[in-house]
Amino acid sequence: MKKIINNADHVVQESIEGLVSAYERYYTKHPEVNGIIYRNRRKGKVSLVVGGGSGHEPLFGGFVGKGMADAAACGNIFASPDPGTICQTAYAVDEGKGILFVYGNYAGDNLNFDAAEEILAEEGIQTAHVRVWDDCASAPPERTEDRRGIAGDVFVMKIAGAACDAGLTLEEVKTVTEKARNNTRSIGVATSPGSIPGLNKPTFELGENEIEYGMGLHGEPGIKRTVMEPADVLAETLYVNLLKDMPVQSGDEVCVLVNGLGSTTVLELSIIYRKIKELLDRDGVMVHDAELKSLCTCQEMGGFSVSIMKLDAELKLYFDQPCFTPYYAKEGR
Repeated sequence: MKKIINNADHVVQESIEGLVSAYERYYTKHPEVNGIIYRNRRKGKVSLVVGGGSGHEPLFGGFVGKGMADAAACGNIFASPDPGTICQTAYAVDEGKGILFVYGNYAGDNLNFDAAEEILAEEGIQTAHVRVWDDCASAPPERTEDRRGIAGDVFVMKIAGAACDAGLTLEEVKTVTEKARNNTRSIGVATSPGSIPGLNKPTFELGENEIEYGMGLHGEPGIKRTVMEPADVLAETLYVNLLKDMPVQSGDEVCVLVNGLGSTTVLELSIIYRKIKELLDRDGVMVHDAELKSLCTCQEMGGFSVSIMKLDAELKLYFDQPCFTPYYAKEGR
């Protein structure tokens, strides 16, 4: 499978170097590890550090910026950053007010971020974490904490970044970030596999006319494999599953993200959102904000996910704060 790379062993470092070079007015690379640091971060506040495996760009490094994360710790392709990378990245942005880590709920990330928190605690640095587990296809409701984190990371990081910038304490930031996580659900459908740089094979096998609902970003098994279906059928199937897991009612306000998984076009995402909006209107649910972008990807994987965050007054307050990164921006309301 064709990849536009030099050496598979150097893709993460070279991609980070390219990113910070292109956006050097915003970013700098940590001199020793694969950490992306925001240059213009506010002082004297809780620091937000996000992170996870590379290969899902613009997640995670692309969400470092004003009103968002202060830094991102980047692992190898589809692999968690090691505790040393996490700690060094955290040191670079520590303001003495505590550090909140936000990352997807995967075994390697949980292990390494926990180890990093233990190291930081020994040095007197206060930390907390929020694991994102928005993928409602990956485990039943009674096992929420076993679910994976996918594109819902975007909403959770948005709320966390705004809460940090508002001057909340570490415990207060953690509480509102957990609320955002608990009010967010995602589910996706895969139409074609991605691949890992340097490996000449797909991340999973999927027939030419097959799709799989609920498949994970790394090819983890989904909930149903079937033949390709029209866009409206795909959208409604995901919508029904989302609302079955997190009921919304007439008058509720939500934020919606229709997220491309890597090779799906904006044209296709727009057709999907058209149907999602029709269903929300039918049910009397108001869309406060919508985004149609590829923000949480898996190389050239085909397909999309739909994420919904149900708002209350507090979440709406923080979501409406302005933010800017080269890949995600809100004007504020």
